[in-house]
Amino acid sequence: MDKQVSFIAQSFTRLKRELSQAISILGDKDEILEIITTFFNAGKTKNLAPLSVIQLDDARFSSYSDVPPLDLKDYATTIALQQLRFVSISDYEFEIKNARVDVFGNFAVTTFTVRQTGMIVDNYSFRGQHYAMESRGTFVFIKTTKWKIIHIHLSRISD
Repeated sequence: MDKQVSFIAQSFTRLKRELSQAISILGDKDEILEIITTFFNAGKTKNLAPLSVIQLDDARFSSYSDVPPLDLKDYATTIALQQLRFVSISDYEFEIKNARVDVFGNFAVTTFTVRQTGMIVDNYSFRGQHYAMESRGTFVFIKTTKWKIIHIHLSRISD
C-alpha cells in the first residue's frame, strides 16, 4: 500500500511539474505571437516606438528584408529602414498566417507568412502606388527578462 501511495505521489509531482512547464511554454508562445503582431502593427498605427523595444539592441542582431536593400543589416540600420517603410505606406493592413512558434529554453524560432497591403505615397508628386505583397517570415527570439527579436528574415513570395 505504501508503495502505491509513493508511486501516486511521485506521479502527481511529475505531472504537476510537466503541466507547469506546458503552461509556461504556452504563455511564451502567446507572448511571442503578440510581439510579431506588435511589429506589423507599427505600420498600421504609425506608432514606431515599439519597434526598438521588441528588438534586441545588440551587435548580434541581424535582419534580412523582403524589400531593398536586401543585404544583411545590423540593429540601427534595421530600425531606420523599418521606420521609413512603415511611415511610407498609408492604409497599411497585414494578415499573419500559418504561424508556428518553437521554444528552445531561452530561444525561440517563429515561422509564418504575412500578407501586407497599402498605398505607397510619393510626398513630392502626391501620387500613390498600390502595395500588395506576401512574404515568408522567420523571426528568432532570445529571452533575457523578456522575449526580444534577435534575427528577422523576410522573403517575398509574390507581388
